[in-house]
Amino acid sequence: MRLEPLAHASPWRMLGVTLAALGLAFVLVGGVFVAYGQNPLEVYRLMFTGTLLEARGWQEILRRSIPLLLIGVGLTLAFRTQFYNIGAEGQLLLGVVLAAGVALFLPLPAPLSLPAMVLAGALGGALWCGLAAWLRLRFSVNEILSTLMLNYVAQSLVIFLINGPWRGKDVRGYIYSDRFAEYQQIPLWPGSSVHWPTLLLGVLLALLLQFLLFRTTLGFRMRIVGENPGAARYLGLPQDRVLLLLALITGGMAGLAGVGEIAGIHHRLIEPSQLSSGYGFTAIIVAWLARGHPALVLLTAPLMGLVLAGGDLLKVSLNMPFRIVDVFSGVILFCLIGSELFLRYRLRWGR
Repeated sequence: MRLEPLAHASPWRMLGVTLAALGLAFVLVGGVFVAYGQNPLEVYRLMFTGTLLEARGWQEILRRSIPLLLIGVGLTLAFRTQFYNIGAEGQLLLGVVLAAGVALFLPLPAPLSLPAMVLAGALGGALWCGLAAWLRLRFSVNEILSTLMLNYVAQSLVIFLINGPWRGKDVRGYIYSDRFAEYQQIPLWPGSSVHWPTLLLGVLLALLLQFLLFRTTLGFRMRIVGENPGAARYLGLPQDRVLLLLALITGGMAGLAGVGEIAGIHHRLIEPSQLSSGYGFTAIIVAWLARGHPALVLLTAPLMGLVLAGGDLLKVSLNMPFRIVDVFSGVILFCLIGSELFLRYRLRWGR
């Protein structure tokens, strides 16, 4: 038995390897359920029927999918060009901070307030990711480390603001800011928590960035910079500018996700753990599943939305630990990373 290098993995091979990795992840997580004293088949039955067969379950899947879609599309673009942005959680929070600042302190006419919040949120995420890109270009700082550390800076900033200068006048118990005005809130699908304008924006951006990546000169430059930096240098492509633009796009997408959460659901600045259920980290799995194609995030984001919604159901129905969703997500990511070997090599039997 030996490994033989593959020049190129076909789409069918990528699909088969990805499905096999997901299947293995579900088997391994089933072992966790057994260790907890639960029948894994019964757990999965409850997880899928409680979400896919009920209207409320679908609403919860869609609500969880919206931030995963926006962040995942940006991360797919980043990973395709070898910019490993692990800081989408912090970029989401910076988008939230700037959007909340506009809502609370910038006196704008009602029709302009929400659009200004959206622009400010995208700008906040873009600048936070752009900082990491600048550190890489100027000082050769690894973006994995810088984006990861900036997550904690963003969390501390939010906590400082709601405990200090932005603390709400009517605070009782939990710490939060004042509530946004009605005209600063994103409309919801009737009877649900699904902020449909953000969902529609995510779908449009996924299709737009798919077109950008595979049908434009800029997209060709991005793919060359990521797949073959030596060829990019030989062709004289402006790698620094491409990288910086890419960082602004992926960070801006995370910032937009933050605007959707704060203006569509919470309507005030609250603690970071309540603002985001680890969407920035879960979106890494969403992007990895998409295998470098932004449009495929339209499928992978709802898949992880199902995992998040189903995990919440298991916590309530079976009294499972709060971190069961994190275990699920971690095992999926571990299996996906391990499956990369079979996209680069073919297993041969014999001598």
